[in-house]
Amino acid sequence: MQADEPIGKLYDGRMLRRLAVYLKPYKGSVAVTLFLVALHGLFDSLGPLLTRYAVDRYFTHAPVADLPFPLPADPYRGLTLLSIAFLSLVILTLLTEFGQTLLMNRTGQRAMFDLRRDLMAQLHRLDIAYFDRTPVGRIVTRVTSDVDMLNELFSSGFVAIFGDLLMLLWLLVILFSLSPGMTLIVLLATPLVFAATMRFRSEAASSNRRIRTAVARINAFLQEHLNGIAIVQLFNREERSRQDFARINREHTDAYKDSIHAYGWFYPVVEFLSMLALAGLLVYGGYSVPAGEASIGTVVAFFQYALRFFRPIQDLSEKYNVLQAAAAAAERIFQLLDTQPAIHAPARPQPIPADHTITFENVWFAYNDEEWVLRDINFTIRPGETVAIVGHTGAGKTTLTNLLLRFYDVQRGRILLGGIDIREFRPDDLRGLFSIVLQDPWLFTGDIRSNITLGTPGLTEAQIRKAAQRVNVLEFIDSLPAGLSEPVAERGANFSTGQKQLISFARALVHEPRVLILDEATSSVDTETELRIRDAQRELLAGRTAIVIAHRLSTIQSATRIMAFHKGQLQEAGTHAELIARRGIYWRLYELQYAVSQF
Repeated sequence: MQADEPIGKLYDGRMLRRLAVYLKPYKGSVAVTLFLVALHGLFDSLGPLLTRYAVDRYFTHAPVADLPFPLPADPYRGLTLLSIAFLSLVILTLLTEFGQTLLMNRTGQRAMFDLRRDLMAQLHRLDIAYFDRTPVGRIVTRVTSDVDMLNELFSSGFVAIFGDLLMLLWLLVILFSLSPGMTLIVLLATPLVFAATMRFRSEAASSNRRIRTAVARINAFLQEHLNGIAIVQLFNREERSRQDFARINREHTDAYKDSIHAYGWFYPVVEFLSMLALAGLLVYGGYSVPAGEASIGTVVAFFQYALRFFRPIQDLSEKYNVLQAAAAAAERIFQLLDTQPAIHAPARPQPIPADHTITFENVWFAYNDEEWVLRDINFTIRPGETVAIVGHTGAGKTTLTNLLLRFYDVQRGRILLGGIDIREFRPDDLRGLFSIVLQDPWLFTGDIRSNITLGTPGLTEAQIRKAAQRVNVLEFIDSLPAGLSEPVAERGANFSTGQKQLISFARALVHEPRVLILDEATSSVDTETELRIRDAQRELLAGRTAIVIAHRLSTIQSATRIMAFHKGQLQEAGTHAELIARRGIYWRLYELQYAVSQF
């Protein structure tokens, strides 16, 4: 799995257009923001003109032909008016900047809300195979830090780029109107600034790509090792874990160092080039002022404009870096959004039939190519039967239920429900027939009630308590301070494995499934808890079909039928007594467990 290796192009206009789609619902706010940006650029560019008027009118007494409003002859009154005008421009600049920042950040957050919502919906649509091959840490990176990077683009990148381009336009118009000659001197330094910008862009884009990759690897490593911290400590693997993390962390640090190096030389180079332009202006002004080609006020204003002229170019370079970092994040986000699930609902789904007979017909299945996990499987489970599936580890027992629930589709053969291929049903409708209890019990953060209902509407308190009573966990729940409202820590860490498994049983039963699947559901409980579950099992399975995958053969002896699998094939089937008499695979498994229990 190389999900976080560089993919695609460093800049993809199509991808940015896709990002802009998330701003479309908020185009009114975007339009107002752009208007405020235009006003901000205009107000910010008028300040040096007031300086020119003050110098030429009241300090050098040079004629000013382009005054927008009459100025009094009295220098005190005139300078006061110009100061008030300058202060008004500063206030208007601050207000427009505040307005554009507030509006665009709100818009960016709303767009990110929509994007996160789409990502979560896509994760729910994807099939189990995607999560089998994709580390959880990388998926978390897509929804968190990658989206945060796009938020920076939405909240400041788009608007800042537009504002910088507009500011350059305002400045060029004003500069040419004041002095074409001095404007050309400023523009002479521009090709060198752009050359430095192109070099900076290349280095920054490459380092940002590596930073995003390293962040995803760090998240994946942390998620895996924190979930397995008990194993790390049990086997004294702390030092090896630290070394592995140090290697991944070093990749992240090296990438950031390269980014810092690019920033380190870029800003001083641009600053040096701007100083060269100012020196050229000083030389040109020294000749043009005595010759009457320019006034001292014009030269002073040009000094201020020259400093402002290169600032948007620097900002554009930095924003291009944001653009590249966002593009690197976006390509991964859209790769996730564009991933198509392998399990599809049919165009014309069939309704679930009243007959719930399950038939495996010549089923072959492999997770990878033709490394067959199941080979030519044929059997039928009739409504009301309790069918047990046994076999050595890797025999394909759990794969059977994965195929039945359409977590995967078969490569050959078919699985029928009531005589209809299960691929003819909507997956949601099909899975609604089943409840499953897995070997590894999983509880979500919340309380016991929400973990039993899983948010299913219409389940009453009486139904929840009845289901808990039937699996002999109600007494435990009532002994807790908050009962069903008792908080559940992450993954149910505040309960024992047996307690979590019993809550999982209650969760399965409260939904009153037609088919109950127990996938080695008693393997994680102690003997006393197993006996409590076994005592209730007859009532639990009454009136419904049950598929029981078990290693503990003592829990399935009363099953209607037992099927023994070996190396992906169904080797034998029958009742407990029939299979013992046959002295085949099941008998050997039973004898082995009996010998172990005697030992």
